Amino acid sequence: MALPALTPSQRAEALQKAKAVRKERGDLMAALKAGTLPLTDLLAREDAVVGKIRVRRVLESLPGIGAVRAGQLLADLGISETRRVQGLGSGQRARLLALFPPKD
Repeated sequence: MALPALTPSQRAEALQKAKAVRKERGDLMAALKAGTLPLTDLLAREDAVVGKIRVRRVLESLPGIGAVRAGQLLADLGISETRRVQGLGSGQRARLLALFPPKD
């Protein structure tokens, strides 16, 4: 199936939307890394911005978690490397939150 032909104004609008979504995702990951956004709050969001983020990227954005540790956690939790937040099952979500409880 071919992509629809966009007018230059439609293309510019789509590019602006994509840029805004990337910026919001980057801000969320930075807040997660800084510790100002708890993982529970991030996973509670049901919008497409959070839903399209890969779980591995979320784990790597947590303080003290790097690429190797994120891979180990995904394997231990039984979550695929390519799984996105919107595709997490309730059991996977619960196990993930049990590993990283909210800090008071």
